[in-house]
Amino acid sequence: MAKKTINNDVLLANIIKGIEEVKGNDIDILDLREIETAVCDYFVICNGSSNTQVNAIVNSIQKTVSKDLKDKPWHVEGTDNAEWVLMDYVHIVVHVFQKHIREYYNIESLWGDAKITTIENKY
Repeated sequence: MAKKTINNDVLLANIIKGIEEVKGNDIDILDLREIETAVCDYFVICNGSSNTQVNAIVNSIQKTVSKDLKDKPWHVEGTDNAEWVLMDYVHIVVHVFQKHIREYYNIESLWGDAKITTIENKY
């Protein structure tokens, strides 16, 4: 059975909703569609204040996307130490960091050609 295609905008909205439900911070969307070497269309990057919050963000994203879109990530890694969790939804890759790890790797700077949209915290 073929997997149904989910609109990127709808998936992005659900990922953001999942992050905001558990007060994830500093949400950035990197639009990689114009970059030839990009492995996906979008990166969503956010951070939590502890490994507990990072895992809560990951769980919230999975729950929200599963409930609203009946979809799940193709791959998730990094949940063991929850310093940097990567969630691969094929066209959208979500990076959930602890703040100090995000600052250290600064992956936004590696994709400097990407159009970055910052989502303002609602709280």
